[in-house]
Amino acid sequence: MKKTIFFLAAIATVLYSCAGEDEKGLKTGSWWGKLQVSDSEQLPFTFEVIKGDDNGYLFEIRNADERIMVDEIVLKGDSVHIQMPVFEGYVAGTFTEDRIEGSFIKESLDRIVPFAATHGDRPRFEVRKAPITNISGVWEAIFDYDTDTPYDAKGIFVQNEEKVTGTFRTTTGDYRYLEGVVDGDSLYLSTFDGAHAFLFAAKVSDSTLNGLFYSGNHSVEKFKAIRNEAYELPHADSLTYLKEGYDRFDFSFPDTNGNMVSLSDEQFKNKVVLVQIMGTWCPNCLDETRFYVDYLKNNPHEDLKVIALAFEYAKTEEKAIKAIERLKERVGVTYPVLLAQYGTSSKTKANEKLPMLNHVLSYPTTIYIDKEGKVQKIHTGFNGPATGEKYEEFKRGFKETVNRLLSQSE
Repeated sequence: MKKTIFFLAAIATVLYSCAGEDEKGLKTGSWWGKLQVSDSEQLPFTFEVIKGDDNGYLFEIRNADERIMVDEIVLKGDSVHIQMPVFEGYVAGTFTEDRIEGSFIKESLDRIVPFAATHGDRPRFEVRKAPITNISGVWEAIFDYDTDTPYDAKGIFVQNEEKVTGTFRTTTGDYRYLEGVVDGDSLYLSTFDGAHAFLFAAKVSDSTLNGLFYSGNHSVEKFKAIRNEAYELPHADSLTYLKEGYDRFDFSFPDTNGNMVSLSDEQFKNKVVLVQIMGTWCPNCLDETRFYVDYLKNNPHEDLKVIALAFEYAKTEEKAIKAIERLKERVGVTYPVLLAQYGTSSKTKANEKLPMLNHVLSYPTTIYIDKEGKVQKIHTGFNGPATGEKYEEFKRGFKETVNRLLSQSE
């Protein structure tokens, strides 16, 4: 596996440096892509190829209402290198004007997923039979239920004829924008965002779902669900807390320049501080980071500070710092992002770095600290834009909490 990644990375390096070859191009317009997540299952998605102002190419990946613009695409000879935005994953392969073949690669995790795409306007999933039911509504779900580590989820879907959009929420975050179909008695949903490559395939009835959840080609989980309009997950503010014996949250980690930063530093004294536990590889963390960047831009306040602790699976410190700097540049992050850990994103290891917490259950997690340095709330996970009303509810609650903390001692 590692040799294969090294070989593909070497190809990518060569294609950057090659010169003097006749330039080829890609057809613009609609494309259909697929990732081979198992011997029998493929994860489809659609994207648009656009010619940019500089005569280069842009890819617009589409997942339901989500649009992801990919602007780092290099063509040399018949080789193509497509770098996903923010995340480290990339596609390396060969191309003709109407076809791309290669692999989606995440080097730090030694993962390679076969990838192919063809030009032309075609549906994400083929539908052969009329749907036997409409799955619109709320579903009480359980994943990995035949293991020692099952977890609950809430499915929220809207079906229009055979087409389905929606997401699964869990206690640690949502599975972002899912798009698919009900084909007869079968449900298919997928998303690809440059980090997540998710496929859900299930048998459906009017009141049940039974299926498999593929995460890339490295993980398969069983899941089942029943209709339950009243179902709700545990509240995100109740899952993570300070352990008995601790009355403060603190840390000391380096920034990307190697300077140690701690909550006891002068810049945080008498300030409301939000500490974001996150990773640059994490799509839910990206959603949350974009929210914080936008909030700080539109609601500047000298007494409000945000600081992020990055737990990176990049294999070296240099690569981890590069990932943090890439996130800050691409998203416009103005607050400090510290390197808390590299080489693994293990939550157990993260908890060793933050022993005052009962556990690090989720990336992201945010600790709300008042002006006196006391923890007022810990919010586990993040319900992003794909969750609709839940996201709007979070935004309202966030603003109320921050304003209340800022008004204290004024």
